Amino acid sequence: METTKGGGAGKSDMKKVSQHEFGGEDAPLSISIIENMKEEYGLFVWPCSVILAEYVWQQQRRFSGARVVELGAGTSLPGLVAAKLGSHVTLTDDANRPEVLDNMGRVCELNGVDCKVVGLTWGVWDSSVFDLEPKFILGADVLYETTAFNDLFATVAYLLQNSPGSVFITTYHNRSGHHLIELLMAKWRLKCSKLLDGFSFMPPHKASALSGNIQLAEIVALD
Repeated sequence: METTKGGGAGKSDMKKVSQHEFGGEDAPLSISIIENMKEEYGLFVWPCSVILAEYVWQQQRRFSGARVVELGAGTSLPGLVAAKLGSHVTLTDDANRPEVLDNMGRVCELNGVDCKVVGLTWGVWDSSVFDLEPKFILGADVLYETTAFNDLFATVAYLLQNSPGSVFITTYHNRSGHHLIELLMAKWRLKCSKLLDGFSFMPPHKASALSGNIQLAEIVALD
């Protein structure tokens, strides 16, 4: 891991490049992520992101050649893994956070992948949503602020319905409001097709470095 300081502003401007490896001791895949420790949450690799990225790696046959959209991508680790596996990836985050979108572009260049970077605000209906037809929608720790849940599920529901057979794969902490999630899934005609303990498929050396009670869910549209 390499740590750098920018602008002479001290710790408030601390940045680092973290390395994330997949595939065991041989590490056939390594992803470099630019993190900015002064950001509240948008430019930091959280445990949910590490777990979702590992799941994508282990499901690589599903993702090869597929269209993938990552919502609330932030540092974009899951989407970058998908891109390295041959997916056609669109990375999205709040259109009102240009510093996050700019960082996503830099991380794509750093890792030598050609991903689209799009400003997409949940619940806002414009071409950034209408033009997407993903096979897989990824979201790491997007079920964080309950006030945003409805807009998130509205966006997810549209994408799932606009691309029949698509799947929303998300990792989230059990701090999230399960009752509210269930209500909104019913409201937007969605169902959970798979639910896993996030640590059940993690290699031991990675699991030991993480904490929390994290679930992984695959969500689809009702027929």
